[in-house]
Amino acid sequence: MKKIISVLLVIALLATMVSCIAVGSGGKKVDNQPTLGQQLIDLKKARDEGAVSAQEYAELREKLKKSYD
Repeated sequence: MKKIISVLLVIALLATMVSCIAVGSGGKKVDNQPTLGQQLIDLKKARDEGAVSAQEYAELREKLKKSYD
């Protein structure tokens, strides 16, 4: 009897997990690409903190601006 109850509990648990996966996978993907403005702000912050040189900043800034044309 204990074995039957254990098997039924395992089946119920698996059924619950499968239904959660099925419900959660049907949504639309949201593309969270940063805007041009946010990328430029981040790039300026990187320059101000010394992560990129002034030359690299200028090159990357132009590249970003061209990618949005």
